[in-house]
Amino acid sequence: MESISHDQQYLSTRQSAKILQVSLGTVQKMVEMGELVAWKTRGGHRRILASSLQQQLRRRKQSMQQRATNHQYLALGIFKRQENRKALESAVKEWSVEVELMSSLDSLEGLMQAVSHYPDAIYLDSLIPPIEQLHLIHYLTKNIQTRRIPLLIDEAFVQLHPGVLEMAKENASYLKPNDLEKEALVNELNELPEKANLFTYSTNNEDDSEKHLKSLETLFTQAFNSLI
Repeated sequence: MESISHDQQYLSTRQSAKILQVSLGTVQKMVEMGELVAWKTRGGHRRILASSLQQQLRRRKQSMQQRATNHQYLALGIFKRQENRKALESAVKEWSVEVELMSSLDSLEGLMQAVSHYPDAIYLDSLIPPIEQLHLIHYLTKNIQTRRIPLLIDEAFVQLHPGVLEMAKENASYLKPNDLEKEALVNELNELPEKANLFTYSTNNEDDSEKHLKSLETLFTQAFNSLI
């Protein structure tokens, strides 16, 4: 990894948000959760340690390599109801493919997990309100670090909002961040693998929970296979 010169040792919150392509609030939340190292100047301005950004990217790449070696996949599920989360968490333990499932009942927290852990697939629960789903899909398919992670979304939602597919396609081909300030970080981001994007699941058989979860196993497997 290219070293950072003396004048690149720290970044402002705004610079960090631009490099990570997240909101200022998300950067602040990442600091609060210990994902990024920061301090405040006497004037009250927050400064982010540049090496902590690199360290996060390095951890992600190492985690990806370890998962590949162990033939294990990491999935992220963003839910609206606790019972849906528990059902999927229980189901994946019985799947033929080995999956570690992270989950969240909060969209912002889910976005932070996606940026921090770079999962192999992201599942959006059909009960998430449409405006939240639109926001999640827009962000995940445009963010440098997450734009090629396969997304599993409700096909009924896509039918109601057909523009989602075009938006995701345009976002997924978003230009590489060659114009960003920190070359070492840009190089790390550009080295993340390119991936396929949208997969849809049907909620028609949700009344038959076992059948629905089995169909999700097939869809997750297809999403994981797209990484190869």
